[in-house]
Amino acid sequence: MKAVIQRVSKSSVTINNTKVAEIGNGLLILIGIVNEDTQNDIEWLSNKIVNLRIFNDDNEVMNNSLKDIDGEAIVVSQFTLQANTKKGHRPSYIKAAKPDIAIPLYEAFVKHLSKDLEKPVQTGEFGADMKVSLLNDGPVTIIIDTKNKS
Repeated sequence: MKAVIQRVSKSSVTINNTKVAEIGNGLLILIGIVNEDTQNDIEWLSNKIVNLRIFNDDNEVMNNSLKDIDGEAIVVSQFTLQANTKKGHRPSYIKAAKPDIAIPLYEAFVKHLSKDLEKPVQTGEFGADMKVSLLNDGPVTIIIDTKNKS
């Protein structure tokens, strides 16, 4: 499971000209899932994200987590994070999990993140053509791959 985490002042997701998710201070989390991802990946990644100290404290030092600041989150599925670009110019998405595997894992991740954060987490719509808007704060953008835990 790969995640691109962006610290945002605000973010939203629009589908067919309808805003389906909107947050203020918090994280926009893009998630790419592979067939080998498990419940352990979900739990590890969720815990890592909610406790990642990437928000400023009173001294403008990144010492606070999403949980510390009572921030919000939007999770958006993004199979293109699993792109392989080694050969040619057309990315291969063969490693990205198909919907029958990816959707339950995606939904389980959102549920676990909500539990860890102790508040609802907003989402896009799996497989939809989404327009994602964000005001990156910092900018702070972090990539996490659960296959590289150590």
